[in-house]
Amino acid sequence: MLSRTADHLYWMARYTERAENLARLLDASYQMSMVPQSLAAQNENWRAILDLNSLESAFAKIGGEVNAENVLRFMVADTDNPASIYSCLRAARENAHAVRGTLTQEMWESVNTTWIDLRQKSVEYILAGGVSEFFDWVKLRSAVTRGVTFGTMLRDDAQHFIRLGGLLERGDNTARILDMQYHILRNGDEGASDFYRWGALLRSLSAFQVYRKVYRDAITPGRVAELLVLRMDMPRSLHACADGIVRMLALIANSASAETLRKAGVLHAGLHFARIDDIFAGGLHEYLTDFMDRMYELGEGISHDFLVPAGAD
Repeated sequence: MLSRTADHLYWMARYTERAENLARLLDASYQMSMVPQSLAAQNENWRAILDLNSLESAFAKIGGEVNAENVLRFMVADTDNPASIYSCLRAARENAHAVRGTLTQEMWESVNTTWIDLRQKSVEYILAGGVSEFFDWVKLRSAVTRGVTFGTMLRDDAQHFIRLGGLLERGDNTARILDMQYHILRNGDEGASDFYRWGALLRSLSAFQVYRKVYRDAITPGRVAELLVLRMDMPRSLHACADGIVRMLALIANSASAETLRKAGVLHAGLHFARIDDIFAGGLHEYLTDFMDRMYELGEGISHDFLVPAGAD
């Protein structure tokens, strides 16, 4: 496959998954903001979203207080913010358009319809109608695109690059969401609202019902982390994402990709044989930070081995 085509497919998937995961993160924070707490604590949680995405400076340039409405406007619909949901879905559509001939008709229609519908939703409309409804729409549109991809595309290198991009983005964002929300929850006040907060975190990753099915018990920090980090059968867990990345890299391997595949294999093996008690002993934050660093390194390796070099015509 031409590296330019692979590049567009890979980034189409990453931007689609990024928009979905951003919707999940913002929805979790919005739901948690409904729990009784001081205004300062609420605003600090919204500031954590900016910090997590390295957007403190960009947000400061537009002015305004760090609060729910301003951060939501910035992260949902700001056209100048490259990390907003609007910008991610625009980039996904642009990449899809560049390789329209490689996509099935259903795939193109799904991506294009998402973009057309988004352009009809003003930020005032979104805020007035309830942001959770909008976030559900983003997640649904991502699921539709993913479904038609698996259901209509030939299982060749084109689909492998799409899956690779989605898995890399999903693993990174699951770690980010867990790291931020776990820190907030562990440093908050224990009490009646604790169950609601943990439940909101699990729901943000479509894991609440899965947790109930697996553990059938009260929600505890250790089990939440175990589910989202180590459970191979949990679709959004770090383990499941790493497993999928190794399989996709093996399918598209070329003469330059052996080292990237080795690093992915080492990461996967570490998750496969890890124990949650050992992870907590070394610090969950430190473990998740190391995981995110490794995912970034894998992304750099994939770009070098398969995709269009930076600055290429």
